[in-house]
Amino acid sequence: MGNNVNRGWAAIGALVAGTSALVGCSGPQSTLDPAGRGAARIAELFWGMTAGAVAIWAAMIGLALYTVARRRTEPSPRAPALLIVGGGVVLPIVVLTGLLAWGLAALPPLLAASDSDRTIVVTGEQFWWRVRYLVPGGEAVELANELRLPVGEAVELQLESRDVIHSFWVPALGGKVDMIPGRRTRLTLEPTRTGVFRGVCAEYCGTSHARMAFAVVVSDEQEFARWLAQQAEPARPATEPLAVRGQELFVRSGCGACHTVRGTVADGVIAPNLTHVGGRLSVGAGLLASEPDGFQHWIAAPERLKPGSAMPSFAMLPADDLQALAAYLEGLE
Repeated sequence: MGNNVNRGWAAIGALVAGTSALVGCSGPQSTLDPAGRGAARIAELFWGMTAGAVAIWAAMIGLALYTVARRRTEPSPRAPALLIVGGGVVLPIVVLTGLLAWGLAALPPLLAASDSDRTIVVTGEQFWWRVRYLVPGGEAVELANELRLPVGEAVELQLESRDVIHSFWVPALGGKVDMIPGRRTRLTLEPTRTGVFRGVCAEYCGTSHARMAFAVVVSDEQEFARWLAQQAEPARPATEPLAVRGQELFVRSGCGACHTVRGTVADGVIAPNLTHVGGRLSVGAGLLASEPDGFQHWIAAPERLKPGSAMPSFAMLPADDLQALAAYLEGLE
């Protein structure tokens, strides 16, 4: 009997230790370290449902320990029935029904449309993200693989896909929503603190599904407004000799057939907009740092770095040409 009781207490200790470990979860991609109203509500649901699960689990363990402790004594005729009905039927029904009602009541605020005038269209493509800021009365501002939001403002995201089903998810800011070809879904994000957070595709979408990340940069309203105004401007012409040579190579190598760089002859629409790519945090949808080495590696071997990528390899270019292209792209800030 003593061994059984000890095992029961050991199980309880393991559960407490596991729960304590969850409390330490943090970081730019942690659901339990919320930085948005939606994520905070989801975290509340998680902890509430965890508490309900622990209550039911504790009741079952308690019944087991009670049974072991009393097995050598003569129980009352009604005791087993009361234990089974109370702990095994009534308690789970009450707890689970309460959790279901609480969880369903939390859904409408999570899915409610934003009353903000700011709208962002995010399109999932294999294997990157097209981001367009709809500017009232003006031309949309397009970039790729990076999302910037003002803190304290609810922003509506309109989500769509051009190929297969993707799923947009920024764990620290809100829930996940599928992006379905031929249909536009919506998600409202309201950041509550500044910082850089990681987003991912949460639906398997092909060979490089795991290499389809993006950054969400949350800043104050003034900084965000300056950034958006700067993004609406055309690219500045290259001035340094190496970057000037890189711009010439960019045009001569046919990069403009797929990519757009506003203010130049490059007007392709099937690949990421590179107008201000040098000011982004990463290259290749979160794959490499936005720095010369990152640009060079991506240009030379996109298929090796991201299998299934539609971008052709330019490994045939000499090393000095790759350096020139990288210098030009890094200067597009």
